[in-house]
Amino acid sequence: MELQPITFEGVENKRPMVIAGPCSAETEEQVMEAAHALAAKGVKIFRAGIWKPRTKPGGFEGIGSEGLAWLQRVKKETGLYVATEVATERHVYEALKFGVDLLWIGARTTANPFAVQEVADALKGCKIPVLVKNPVNPDLELWIGAIERVYNAGIRQIGAIHRGFSSFDKKIYRNQPQWHIPIELKRRIPNLPIFCDPSHIGGKREFIAPLSQQAMDLNFEGLIIESHCNPDCAWSDASQQVTPDALEQILNNLVIRDTAQTTEDLSDLRRQIDNLDNDLLELLAKRMRISKEIGQFKKEHGMTVLQSGRYDEIISKRVAQAVSMGMSSEFMQVVLEAIHEESVRQQIEIMNK
Repeated sequence: MELQPITFEGVENKRPMVIAGPCSAETEEQVMEAAHALAAKGVKIFRAGIWKPRTKPGGFEGIGSEGLAWLQRVKKETGLYVATEVATERHVYEALKFGVDLLWIGARTTANPFAVQEVADALKGCKIPVLVKNPVNPDLELWIGAIERVYNAGIRQIGAIHRGFSSFDKKIYRNQPQWHIPIELKRRIPNLPIFCDPSHIGGKREFIAPLSQQAMDLNFEGLIIESHCNPDCAWSDASQQVTPDALEQILNNLVIRDTAQTTEDLSDLRRQIDNLDNDLLELLAKRMRISKEIGQFKKEHGMTVLQSGRYDEIISKRVAQAVSMGMSSEFMQVVLEAIHEESVRQQIEIMNK
């Protein structure tokens, strides 16, 4: 892809490019208060959700087109550039009519090629930066497909937003980072700028600072962070928004490392290992929870803990799978034996209760 850099007059070309503002435009007063506070902190690009797709009906689904006039006022009074999410053809036309400077496509929209195509068709002939969030589920091809649809519409200032991936199980973060996916996206499209959305990954404001630092350590180009003057009273996503003062502190504490290196940064590779190890631990914990449930079933039905036939089946199948994936059979044998030993130990505990 022959992409052009995402630049704005008066916005310094350095990492991170910061986009900040409330999750939702709630009232004109709330939008203006946030915009003035963020402008005073040095933020140059103001974000606010005008249309809010919600998981279930009945929640606050955005103020609608009325809020675009408030963004227009933000531009006039503060000089900030303004950004919002679009999900339909009408959203695009309305946002452009009111002079919105940057658009992004949300995770739910990215997951639907028909919806992305509708947005892309509405963008034909426009010159405006467009950011594409990752789809809800960890599907890299779907993410790339959405980016390609926007590119095919003639848009050349395109970026990606990494907001993490939904998970059925409750974990530390609201959305699992799975950093290896945006890293692979960058490998596939090297000139694509990637923004991190630590608000949606973390789901809680205390995670925003470390996630932002992690994104910078992985050489992401920007951050999109939800900031509200009174986060606890926000009409949507209250727990993941920070005040302008807190945002300033987060940004001031970021360590931005030099990326001009002749070889790949070893610390980045080690960080990827750390993330994958965390994923492994979570998967192992989930496996052990299921083993306990099996132990309870065996206890209730008078079955023995050790089922030799089942164990032999697991060993043979998993070792063969490991070999086909480039690992040694000896290594996988040791791993599976250790996992099985721990599973048996936990099931025996259940039996003896």
